[in-house]
Amino acid sequence: MTNPGFRPTHVVPGHGMPAWEAPDPARPTVPLDPLLPVQLMERRGDWAYVLCANGWSAWVDGRHLVDVPQDPPAPEGPLTRTADPRPLLARADETLARYRAAVEELAGGGLDGEAFRGRTRGLRIGVVVDGEHVWLYDAPHGRWVYADGTRLNTYVTDDGPRAGTEAPGHAPTQVVTPDGT
Repeated sequence: MTNPGFRPTHVVPGHGMPAWEAPDPARPTVPLDPLLPVQLMERRGDWAYVLCANGWSAWVDGRHLVDVPQDPPAPEGPLTRTADPRPLLARADETLARYRAAVEELAGGGLDGEAFRGRTRGLRIGVVVDGEHVWLYDAPHGRWVYADGTRLNTYVTDDGPRAGTEAPGHAPTQVVTPDGT
């Protein structure tokens, strides 16, 4: 059941995602279901407080949320672009060419298995193309990005949420025992 006035801003990734009752990795709660619509309510660094379509709320690693496309800009509004996907595409092309050259040399007998492993060590790319949509792995930044041809947005990152990202002006939550100590 969706809450009245609920407008999703994001969707949980297709594999689901862990959730926490507070922006603290030591306080996990029930994970969120795959593709669950959520509305971003608050950000604290990498942490995101979301309201779920079913009325439940939780803290999640906001970098893993999938943006829900918003309405396109009005015709009189300026069209804006974010980072250009072409440099990442060129880097993926160069890395694939280096790997392809190593494979050709291995297949032709010019490299043995150990030399092939040495030649390809550290090469890392990821590219998924589905029509106008592309997902690229940005190895130097440890993240997957999504592009629709003109805009490049971070889709997911390799690392977990960073600690020490409390919102300014908020005192940390303190545990109080029944006797007040």
